[in-house]
Amino acid sequence: MKKILFIVLAAVLGGLAALGGAQYLGWHNQPVKYVEVAPQPTTKYANFAETANTTNVNPAPSTGFATAAEKALPAVVYIKASKQALAGGNGMGIDPDQLPDAFRDLFGNPNRGGGPGGERPLQQGSGSGVVVSPDGYIVTNNHVVDGAESLEVVLNDQQTYEAEIIGVDPTTDIALIKIEANDLPTVQFANSDELRVGEWVVAVGNPFSLTSTVTAGIVSAKGRSIDIVRRSGGELAIESFIQTDAVVNPGNSGGALVDINGDLVGINTAISSPTGVFAGYSFAVPSAIVKKVAEDLREFGVVQRGLLGARIQELNSKFAEELGIDRDNGVYVAEVTDESAAEEAGLEKGDVILSVDGVTTLRNSELLEQLGRRRPGDEVTLTFERDGEERTATARLRNANGDTGAILPEPEPEVVMELGAEFADLDEDMAAELEVDGGVLISDIKRGLLAEQTSFRTGFIITKVDGRKVSDLKAFEKAIAGKEGAISIEGFYPKDPTRIYKDAIVK
Repeated sequence: MKKILFIVLAAVLGGLAALGGAQYLGWHNQPVKYVEVAPQPTTKYANFAETANTTNVNPAPSTGFATAAEKALPAVVYIKASKQALAGGNGMGIDPDQLPDAFRDLFGNPNRGGGPGGERPLQQGSGSGVVVSPDGYIVTNNHVVDGAESLEVVLNDQQTYEAEIIGVDPTTDIALIKIEANDLPTVQFANSDELRVGEWVVAVGNPFSLTSTVTAGIVSAKGRSIDIVRRSGGELAIESFIQTDAVVNPGNSGGALVDINGDLVGINTAISSPTGVFAGYSFAVPSAIVKKVAEDLREFGVVQRGLLGARIQELNSKFAEELGIDRDNGVYVAEVTDESAAEEAGLEKGDVILSVDGVTTLRNSELLEQLGRRRPGDEVTLTFERDGEERTATARLRNANGDTGAILPEPEPEVVMELGAEFADLDEDMAAELEVDGGVLISDIKRGLLAEQTSFRTGFIITKVDGRKVSDLKAFEKAIAGKEGAISIEGFYPKDPTRIYKDAIVK
């Protein structure tokens, strides 16, 4: 302790001595000078933008999203569908595990019944729909209603109705159904073309059977293609989704995506998810497509597609380099169909389409969306590039038959109308694999004798009628036509071709 006190005392005395010396030498009288610093040149970083002086032009509404919810909720309905369950399938008739890139549809499937062998399981699913006219027309997704044996619609005020299918369009995954009601609240269509990335949107639907649910988010992207509709819609499928981060889940399929004014900008259709529930992004069919499809289905029963008649491929840097084209975006014309609208307009293989009627179409999805809004006979102005030179041409779109008239639904074959099911010849490769000499595949079962009187389900292969062999659809139709009374039907399921099932219908 004495040693520590000695050290402290010595330090104090040393400090006093230093101050005294400075006073003696007159340091306190020396003037203080500040070193002048030369002005630095103004430096700007080329990668940095100037400070913004704009104001927020699209803030979240001060009242939240109450206006949008109040307008949209009364027009969004709950749909309960009973349909045949395909083995391992979902509402779209495909195995969820087979969907690419973890994309899933939003058709709820809370209950599934059924049993082994010939029992005919039923899938009880739920989805959403949007009332678009006061007299009961409702827009929803094709995969919600396709193949349904019964549809029940529950309005926002809990009134319940049976619904009929007016028409479906697998190429856009849009369907139109109708209930017998009047003076219904409706949602108004907005122009989805004017919707901008970053704008607020509100999703309204019935996720997990939780009716009248509202969530909000922003538009994350437009013109998104995710290859989910193409699985059911084929080569004519139109995928130009609005991508949002509004929370949607199974049961939201067919529900409304509205802007902050409560006007319809899209129909919620799919989500990106590794688990089947919301994981960040959802996808909606734009209202411009929905409106056109709904109008066609109401007027004609089928969609009227204006076709250009060209096989197209989307350009990117690598593909353009392979082709020797000095641009890395646009829609490349890989082939022009003979006697098509494209040929008539003067398009040639190697042209790169840039726009339709002034709307930029640098991706396949954008071009198909613009053409999908037109009917056969409509004229469009195409801007394209050939040999580095920009040109324009006018094309008069045609239908699948190669003319410009409307296509009307083909009447169902008599056997389909009688039995309430669709049939197809057994594929030769499948027949060889099953080691059978032909047969008739039940490709779809709707309402009718087959559904009401037998336990057969989709996928069943018919080999005999009243004990007589039927090797193809023509023989099956001949065996059924004109028969009265009980008719015996015999066959098997592909998973166990050795086990024969027999059932009967009474006409």
